Parts: sequence; structure tokens; C-alpha cells
Amino acid sequence: MAARERTTRLKLFLSLAAIALAQPAAAQSPEAVAEAALDNAPVWDGHNDVAEQLRDRYHNVIGEFDFNNSSVVPVSPYGSTAMHTDLPRLRAGRVGAQFWSVYVSASLSDTQAAVATMEQIDVMKRLIARYPDSLTFATSADQVEAAMARGRIASLLGMEGGSSIAGSLAVLRQMYALGARYMTLTHSRTLDWADSATDVPRSDGLSPFGVQVVQEMARLGMLIDLSHVSEATMHDAMDASGAPVIFSHSSARGVNGDARNVPDSVLERLPHEGGIVMVMAMPDYLSETYRQHNVARAAEQARLGALWRGQPEQVAALLAQWLVANPAPLATVSDMADHIDHIRAVAGIDHIGIGADYDGMATGPVGMEDVAGYPALFTELARRGYTRRELEQISSRNMLRVLREAEAYAALQAGMAPLETPVN
Repeated sequence: MAARERTTRLKLFLSLAAIALAQPAAAQSPEAVAEAALDNAPVWDGHNDVAEQLRDRYHNVIGEFDFNNSSVVPVSPYGSTAMHTDLPRLRAGRVGAQFWSVYVSASLSDTQAAVATMEQIDVMKRLIARYPDSLTFATSADQVEAAMARGRIASLLGMEGGSSIAGSLAVLRQMYALGARYMTLTHSRTLDWADSATDVPRSDGLSPFGVQVVQEMARLGMLIDLSHVSEATMHDAMDASGAPVIFSHSSARGVNGDARNVPDSVLERLPHEGGIVMVMAMPDYLSETYRQHNVARAAEQARLGALWRGQPEQVAALLAQWLVANPAPLATVSDMADHIDHIRAVAGIDHIGIGADYDGMATGPVGMEDVAGYPALFTELARRGYTRRELEQISSRNMLRVLREAEAYAALQAGMAPLETPVN
């Protein structure tokens, strides 16, 4: 081969290589971008209700429960059959870390809730210990990273509802000692010290004791979870805490107007206060069309009930006819991506995570019906132009940063005595 021809071919090769290096994203499909992101930073999900399923289906006697196959399980009290979560599907979903919710019913008394929460912590610790090749109990950011590096799913615990501490900072501290690393301040019920998003307010946010709860959580390094709380409680909690807050499973009120979602007034504070909104997959809080359909259905049911008082069979038959004529719309992966777009526009890419709420709802959106579906969401985001780095932030790097910031704040408070309140 002549020297001139070799030189020409070498120049052509180098030119093509330079183009490929300059435009790597353009040469990759959305699927490839998503796969690369999840390889580097597996999903850290903020909220999963397997513990609730174990209580409802097995009464926490889990010797016969096989976490390698949760499709063959006792029917839940709500009539659902297969669960959303098991180990093979977590692997398919590229999950590397999971906050397992130790939810207990908001209808319990404070004392009952505290006992039930300890039972739920116990059952999740037992489940995690049974699968050491897949799950690793974690209580810190370092432990999460170490588990991921070993190919294990880092398993953290989060309490859902402040009734779990029975109005006691001492109980709060003991829950932290047992491994709980976040607490959702309320669930569906307003407490004496914190207002829920879906109940009548009492304190217009946090009471003075509620402020102490938030401050003690921040001192300990327990993440302050503001899913389920009222807008006033959100603002009061951010005012009271020097540590970042989280929303373990909430979406954007600017896309779906339900009170369970995060309003723009709060999203606008996140760049200054720190924190993260872990976007949920529950259709009720994703699709505004779906939400409006539910409102119309409730109105029709009330109308029929007034027309046909004392005749529930007639009401049921007519409502069934209405539903045939007015079928519920379906929420999709695209709807979930719309919430992420909105949060990025208002708060920025640094404040987005994923907290799907699997096994705490009937189903996820079409394309993400269970925990195997996370790659579909990240592919949709890549299709919308999110870079691999941005996808890695959403999947787990933002949550890792937030937990490290909460731990750093707690370290600064190491010399501060525990807050004390009198007991009865």
C-alpha cells in the first residue's frame, strides 16, 4: 500500500473517531443510554410496601413466603393476587437500593402503631437476613455504596406516619436505633403535632412539638419525609430543619393537582433547602385525566345514592353502566416522565429521585406495572433528551447525596444533647 494511501486512510479513521467521541449520545439509542446509566447507578427507590403485604397476607409468619416468586401468594384482604415485588423482578428493574416502608395503618392508636411498627421492622429484618446473596441491610450512605459494589440490593427502612413514635421523642430515638432512616411525618390522618395533606388541619402545619420532632430527626440523621403532609407542614418542616428533606413517594402538583403531590411553592425552595422529590408511580397521582375521572365517578355514585336511597343493588348496577360508558383512562410511563420534567423545570435535576410505591397500590402505570419496569421510565427520559449523567442523578446519585448531607448535618450536631420532653 502506498504511503499516501495509508496516510489518507489514517486521516479518515481519525476523523470518524473524533466525530464519534464528540457525539456519543447521538450514536446511542435511548435504550442504550438508559442501560448505561442504570449500569453505573442502579435505581434507589424511596418507598416499597412489601412489609405491608407480609402483614396482610401472612400475618408476618413468613416461613412459607418465597421472595424469589411472589406471584403465588395468599390473596390480600383487598382482593389483590400477585405482588409487585420479588427478587428476580427487582434485578430486572435494575434496583440497587430500596427503602422498605414499615407502614402501619393510620387508624391505629399511637400505642398500637408503635408496637406494629416494631413488628414491621422485625419482619423486614428477618426477610432481608434470609436472602444474603441478594439483600444487605443498610443504615448509612457508605453501607449503601458498599452493598451496591457487591451486587446486593441495599435495604433500608422507612417509617410511614408519625403515629409510629406515639408522641415520644424517646420512641423516635429507639426507632432510629433499630435502623429506621426516615419517617414520614403523617400518613392520611392529621396528628396532634402535624397536619396531613388529606385530613382536616389542626396546627396549620407543625405544632411546637412537631418542630421538636423535626429537629430531633435532623440531629439524629433520620431523613424527614414530607410525603402525605400538608403544604403548611412542608414549609414548617423546611423552616425547622437545617438538614435536607425528602419526599419518599410524591409527584408534582403542577401536573396532577392532588393534595398528595408537591406544590411549586415547595419545589422552588428545594434548591436552597436541599432535598429530593422521589416521583411515585401510582396512577391516581400521575394522570390529571385519571384524577378527574375519579372525581366524576365519585360524583355519579353520590348522585345515584341520593336517587336510589336504600337500594344499594340498584346503585351498583347503574354505576357499573356508567363505568362502561365512561371507562377510566390509563396512566402511562409518559405521565410519570411528565412529573420528572416539571420538577426539573422548577427545582432542577439535582432534586429528583424515584419512589414508586409498589405493593402499596393496585398497579403502576402501563409499562411500569411492577418493579421490573424502571428501565422503561429511564428509556422514556433518555428519549426526551436526558443525558446519561442526568439519568444517573435521578436513579440514585441524588438520593445518595441527600443521605450524605443529612449524615453530615447530624455529625455537626454530635455535641448537642438529645431533646427532652416530660412524660406523663
